[in-house]
This record gives sequence, structure tokens and C-alpha cells, in this order.
Amino acid sequence: MTRILAISDIHGELELLEELLIKVKFDATQDKLFLLGDYIDRGPASCGVLNIVAELQATGARVLMGNHEALMLKACRLGTPKAWNHWAAVNGGDATLASYGYHMEDFEDAILTNTLPSYIQTLPKLEEHLQLIETFETYIELEDAIFVHGGVVPGVALADTDPLRLLWVREEFHTGYKGEKTVIFGHTQTYELHKDPTNYDVYFGDNNIIGIDGGAVFGGRLHALEWPNRQIISVESKNPTTLE
Repeated sequence: MTRILAISDIHGELELLEELLIKVKFDATQDKLFLLGDYIDRGPASCGVLNIVAELQATGARVLMGNHEALMLKACRLGTPKAWNHWAAVNGGDATLASYGYHMEDFEDAILTNTLPSYIQTLPKLEEHLQLIETFETYIELEDAIFVHGGVVPGVALADTDPLRLLWVREEFHTGYKGEKTVIFGHTQTYELHKDPTNYDVYFGDNNIIGIDGGAVFGGRLHALEWPNRQIISVESKNPTTLE
């Protein structure tokens, strides 16, 4: 049987991603790989992660957008100070810019002159990755499961749901989902779902939801979920922290 492997919330942790792909013995000719979003921000190597994501997509991986990719896309394409600061100053985009060799100050003149989108188009690797992000899907639906970044909106068909809700929804989904299909998602770190600041294990909810964001960038773990047998393969952060 073909394995389906799901990974989410890498957040610039390139070494952990490379280690995990080796540990799961990923084979693009044999396995189906689903990446569930948040490849960038906060961690040290977002550019490198997106390079690998592009390679994986080219060999058949299905790649979903996370809320952080949506923030980056809005900031760079819209170019308003509000959107830029929300991404770069508040949500870890400064670390992403650093991974391309830039500093936030490098973009100040373009923001002040309302030319940020056109300026970014002159930066080859950054523009290449923005175009990559624009190809990302928002969910994957199988006969027995739904793979999504944030979750689903209870009572609303996937096709009728605002795509941004699929990237951002949390509590409403965590407590309100009652569907027959298992929903595999990232976005919310599993220690929050377990209500235990030391528990980065994959979260198996009683209501048919499985959270796989192990908080890798915060000192936790990067998980791969093997579907449908629900086997978990994980790698540990090299910089463990405590959230207590």
C-alpha cells in the first residue's frame, strides 16, 4: 500500500525537515507526501525550506498554504505598511527575510514610496518563492480524511468555506467538529491541544481530529503522520525550550 505522509509547521527548521525525510525513508516514487503549511517565519532557514518544498512539489508532493505563507504573500503583493508590519515585525517574517540575506530596513524606502510590490519583483529568489506560494492548495480531501493547515469550519462544506478560514480557524474547529472524516491539521501547537506545556506529542482528539504541529521552532518536535495507519515518526528540536 502506498504510504501517505503528512508534515506541517516546519517554520524555517531546514535541518529538522531534512532529518525527518531521511528518518521516514521518504521515496517520491513510492510515497505520497502532503505538506500542510507554515514552511516559513521564526526559524533560521525559511528560504532553504521553500527550496526543498519546490523540489518535493516537482516530484509529486501536494503542498498546502499555511497562514504564514498567506501573511507573506499579502505583505509582499499588497505592499501596505500595515500588511508588511503584521508579517515582518509581528509574525516572524524578519527571520524569513534574513534567510534571503535581507534586513527589514532594506525595504523601508519601497514602503514609504508605495513601490514595495514592484521592488520585490526585482529580487529573484524572493519573487520565485512568492510565485511558488501562489501555487499552493488550501486543502486535500480523501475518502476517509481531510488534510488542511488550520482546520475546517463545522457545518460548512469545504468548497463553500472562505479559504482563509481554513488557514486560521482554531477553537471553533477543535471543539465543534463532528464530521465522519478524520481531519489532519497543523497551525495549533499540540501542547495547546493537550493543555500541557511540556507535551509536544501528536494530538488525537476524541472528535476525529489529529493535530500534528509539534512546535518544532519552539523547541518541540517535527512530526510526520503516516496515513491511514496513524504511525508517527518524529525528530526532536536541537534547541529544546520550556513553555511553562
